[in-house]
Amino acid sequence: MKSIVLLYDPEAEERVTETIVPRLGADLKLKLAFNTTLSVDLGKEDFVVTYLSDEQLKELLPIALEHEWRIALLPHPELVHGRQGFGVDNDLEDCLDQVLEAEDTRNVDLLTLNDRPVFNTVVIGESLSLMSSTVAKNGWERFWKKFRYFFRLFGMVKSHRYILQAEDKEELDTAAIGMVIVQHGKSNLLSRKVLEDSYINDGKMHAMILAPKSISGLLWFALDSFFRKKGKTSLPPFAAHIKTAALSICSDDAIEYAQDGKLLTAKKLDLKVSPKALKMLPGRHLDMEGNVSEEDVFRVKVLPRGEVRDELLKRKLPLIHHASTEEFKELFSSLRSSSRTSNSYLVLMVLSTFIATLGLFGNSSPVIIGAMILAPLMAPIISLSMGVLRQDKKLILGSAQAIGWGMLLGYLCAMLITWLTPLNISNEEIMARVRPNLLDLGIAVGSGIAGAYASAKEEIAKTLAGVAIAVALVPPLAVSGIGLGWMEWSIFQGALLLLLTNLAGMVMAAALTFLLLGFSPFRLARKGIAYSLIVVGVISLPLFFGFMDMVREKDVISTLDGYQVNGTVLRDITVRGINPVRLTVKIVGEGNMNEARLKSIKAEIEQILGEEVELEVTLAVKVF
Repeated sequence: MKSIVLLYDPEAEERVTETIVPRLGADLKLKLAFNTTLSVDLGKEDFVVTYLSDEQLKELLPIALEHEWRIALLPHPELVHGRQGFGVDNDLEDCLDQVLEAEDTRNVDLLTLNDRPVFNTVVIGESLSLMSSTVAKNGWERFWKKFRYFFRLFGMVKSHRYILQAEDKEELDTAAIGMVIVQHGKSNLLSRKVLEDSYINDGKMHAMILAPKSISGLLWFALDSFFRKKGKTSLPPFAAHIKTAALSICSDDAIEYAQDGKLLTAKKLDLKVSPKALKMLPGRHLDMEGNVSEEDVFRVKVLPRGEVRDELLKRKLPLIHHASTEEFKELFSSLRSSSRTSNSYLVLMVLSTFIATLGLFGNSSPVIIGAMILAPLMAPIISLSMGVLRQDKKLILGSAQAIGWGMLLGYLCAMLITWLTPLNISNEEIMARVRPNLLDLGIAVGSGIAGAYASAKEEIAKTLAGVAIAVALVPPLAVSGIGLGWMEWSIFQGALLLLLTNLAGMVMAAALTFLLLGFSPFRLARKGIAYSLIVVGVISLPLFFGFMDMVREKDVISTLDGYQVNGTVLRDITVRGINPVRLTVKIVGEGNMNEARLKSIKAEIEQILGEEVELEVTLAVKVF
């Protein structure tokens, strides 16, 4: 038989009397209504069972620790954070069964903040408290607080200076919008996602410091917190992680924080884990042991310091992150190097055009792809986009010269090979590059974005080869050179338009990408962006007509392919021109195809399309 002392919320006496007391039966020694002046002399064999709210339990725990009471928690409606932090089941009957069946208690770690117990979570920073819905009591309230927070982000989020001192570590002076501190991974929605290997009795706490550099980064984190899937355990890229037994946090101003849902302020926060300090019956959902390292963790490389920290503290978070001086210097140095017309660049330009031209004559896609990878035009184009963005005349001039010399040598190489090659008939690979349309501009824009982003992010620079293949700069240059060599102005003009489309689209898109990545203020960039948009707009006019022609061609083919006319079937339709419509058609039928029958077929095709057509016919006769 147990010796149970029941401490309960006086406002819940009716439920205690009707439900809890009968279930405890003869094991119940004493029933006491809780108050802050509680004074009771308990023996070591006594078992304290509580039916209290979070705030009442916080008042009780110091007394329990002082007298080394053995305690168990029942799920009071307002025991929200205590239930979650100690893994208590929400079902009162199950918890009562667990109390009656338990043979003994366990020693459990306890996290305190300024000597006050922390059951669940400490969230530092007003904006972060709202976003994580720490002060909400139920699911719908948490949802609407998150929803409303999205509309307040743009005017309220600001980084604050924090000085952190972890156990046995140097002082860290940084800036962040706030922190989430838990004792173990099951305490908080965020921590459950990223701290799956933590447990309550490892003698440590976990601090996640969030230091985004822009509103867009924070919005992405907020969206991710809504839809984060189970098993995704990575922190946001702007978050640091400290695992330690003691942590001190100071700030120049009063620190606003939420401790288990209650909003408070303090000048300094001292957090400490007291190992195995509390004797209690752990909840069914509490992990008491785990196979994880008990060593401290101090992953703080992402936190801003020095000049970057000072810049963040001067103003509210910008909508888009502005690159730091260090980030800008590194990229700018690389782009300035790429804008130079070096011997290796010219050699690669000649070789890539040489290979592309031979691949075009050979109608070989793999050879042309190899020439795309080898082509060095991508680098000066990205440099030109940065020069346009920042109105850097030296960078613009250097990049333009590199592109100009590369194109000149490419033209000369393509024309020379054309003169030396006896082939003078267009094939599929050549004709595919003489009729550009808006789709090609879209490809150029996507490639420009990818090229700028890969240049700015060192860790993904290896994707530049894929970008070079996507935009295909050298093949249209080679086709244009072939057109000059053949004196075929339609081929020259069409391929040149595709080349200019790629150049203009890439420069505009890359410049806008660098702007969004924070490599230039808008006041400096607007002139260059305006010029690049005008150029792309002018080029888009013939591309639009080319796109409409392509749509018309597809409509003609889909309408006529497989159509039956006068006992014949139309197959293998190719549109060779739109104004007027010129078609190459294979006609499959039975018997002789005389001139009258062919004219009848032509007349019906014209009736279907609603305009005159020029028809080239290949005859195929069915034989039975």
